[in-house]
Amino acid sequence: MNVSSNVKSPSPSQDLSGVVDVEQAEAALVEHYPRLVRLAYLVLPPSLGRNRRVLTAHALTQRALPRSRRSGDAEVIPVQRSREGRSADPGYAYIRLRVVSTALDAGLPLRKSALPKRAQLPPLLPQVWGLRLFPRSGGADELALDQRLSALSGPARAAFVLRGLERLSDGDVIKVLDAAGVDEPGAALAEADGVDAAHELLRSPEFDPCSLQARPTDLMRRRQHMKAAAVALAAAVVCGALLGLPGDGWGPDGAAAPAYAKNPASEAALDPAQLTKVAAGTWKRSARADYSVWPARGALTGDEALLRRALAVWARPGKSVQVSATTGTAAGAPAGPAQLLFAGEVDAARVVLLYDGLRVVRYAEPKDGTSGAALDFARVDGATSAEASALVVSRVDGNVRYLTAPWVGGVAVRDLLKPAAGGNALKRDGEGVTEPMASPAQARACSSWNALELRDDKGVRRLSTDLGELVPAHLTAGRPQAPREATAADWSPAACSLGDARSNGVRSVNSWQYARQALPEGNGPAAWLCTRADTWRGAGGRALAQFRAGGAAAVAAKAEDSAACGAREPSVLAGVRWKSRGGNWYLLGAGSNDVVSVKAAGASQTPGNTVAAPLERGARAGLTGRLANGSKVPTLR
Repeated sequence: MNVSSNVKSPSPSQDLSGVVDVEQAEAALVEHYPRLVRLAYLVLPPSLGRNRRVLTAHALTQRALPRSRRSGDAEVIPVQRSREGRSADPGYAYIRLRVVSTALDAGLPLRKSALPKRAQLPPLLPQVWGLRLFPRSGGADELALDQRLSALSGPARAAFVLRGLERLSDGDVIKVLDAAGVDEPGAALAEADGVDAAHELLRSPEFDPCSLQARPTDLMRRRQHMKAAAVALAAAVVCGALLGLPGDGWGPDGAAAPAYAKNPASEAALDPAQLTKVAAGTWKRSARADYSVWPARGALTGDEALLRRALAVWARPGKSVQVSATTGTAAGAPAGPAQLLFAGEVDAARVVLLYDGLRVVRYAEPKDGTSGAALDFARVDGATSAEASALVVSRVDGNVRYLTAPWVGGVAVRDLLKPAAGGNALKRDGEGVTEPMASPAQARACSSWNALELRDDKGVRRLSTDLGELVPAHLTAGRPQAPREATAADWSPAACSLGDARSNGVRSVNSWQYARQALPEGNGPAAWLCTRADTWRGAGGRALAQFRAGGAAAVAAKAEDSAACGAREPSVLAGVRWKSRGGNWYLLGAGSNDVVSVKAAGASQTPGNTVAAPLERGARAGLTGRLANGSKVPTLR
């Protein structure tokens, strides 16, 4: 479909005057800014490149305010039907329409015979100099969806996004597209029907232009430009000095070193001879049990050329280097000499693992000498022996190998969905590198979930699992105030929920059965579980409540960047709509043991930490819980 033939100027009948105040539109823009920018980013053509799409999405959203005091026409601002409280806000609908319209304009090709529209030109603001910005990378599903969207026309892409992200009905999607100037909105909607992908993927970090990663621009070209600018500046300074009066001039630079002075610490960080190499038995005598006492292992720990390349790429990754960093992890150069953990050949690559006290860094280059390298960063500050027991050393074809800590005496693989099956021993070589094991990090279905069972020198067994990052996440179980080491049986009911914690810089995940409930009408028992994923950076924790009955499970509630269900706020309350075998609907709710009463909307307060209230069709569903001191417990959301 030809994009240029599908977008038209709004007709005179679509008069946008007299409905929406500027103040109302501005309030809607500020409140829903992240969602509007995501909408613009998804509608913009991927051919712009991720950096320009990010800046253009922000620019179009910020320019969406009406110029006059009042704008909008109720007939071209379809009602927003969603569960998120924007349905009665014409200001939001107006801003959304402006964002969609300008994003479609930005995707039109430039023509010699016509002046370009403002949206087709690079944005004046915002601007970023010296950096390329782009959202965090997602998984295979997000990449596939981005490729499918890039093959659509602009109107079809807008139709898919309005339906999936905004949850508009097909009729309202057609109204928005028509108001945005699309000639054939019905055809655009039909084209969008050809995309077979889950709408939930549109809410992933892959398409979030407000949570960004930064990388340098072309450093060689920038250096050339900087040199030219420096020459021009030097000429201007000389001319100014010649024209100035005696005694005039700039003051001294104080304690600053001369221009281009060398920094001894930075130079030492790039010298392989300065790397710290811990002796093999140090961990046995140390009061600490973390990465700082890992010995340097691997057949290539003496290969200075390899180590020099790894340090140089760490400091200055080039275009051919694939760089990844867990959320909240800085990807900059080391401040001083790092510690060498491993250097050796694993699968088809030469791998170097380094530690600088805050981060673990993995450098990998092909053994066959072809170009390209990988550089991965993971934050590990404050790691204990449980979290510093293994590191990913290789990923190939859905399999993963680990380098285990020196205090690990045995390794096994446990399928969390089959706790009774026992563990399968995982062999290691003399350096502590395991043989490959199937990783659940990229699995689409949840038919199994492998975890790493590590036995330390004292016989303590710990479970960890791969969530797609350099450091596996430590699995625990029990009340948040005093979690214990988990077993496969503890995690069997909640293993599939681990997929929700992928690629978030997760340090540990705790599973906790916080309530049991007898179902109405003799339908048997039910269990309520809460899983909480805590991150290395502290913020960004995720909590998820599950309801399990009759062998089936349902997600009752989710909370992101919240302290709920954790050591600081262990109280939890969640509810679900449930249909009995007799065909009757109920509102079921359960709180943790410290919840002394629960009240369903329209019902009286029920003592205890569970409630089962009949639910009439169309009735409002809501829960309120109270603790013994009378304070309220909000539902998890």
